[in-house]
Amino acid sequence: MAFMIALLLAVAFTANVVAGAIGSGPLVSNVSEMLILLAASVAFVVGILQREAQAEAAEKNK
Repeated sequence: MAFMIALLLAVAFTANVVAGAIGSGPLVSNVSEMLILLAASVAFVVGILQREAQAEAAEKNK
């Protein structure tokens, strides 16, 4: 679930950058763009930590 959230936020960030590069202007402000990227990074880290905890629990149960 965390990886899906990270992916969606990364796509939103990328779409904003592409819209700004094409010339139609960015969809959100600079601060909002930073918060989107921060949230995507946090969601990705949460996903990694969850996977690591699952792997550790599986290793412990063997």
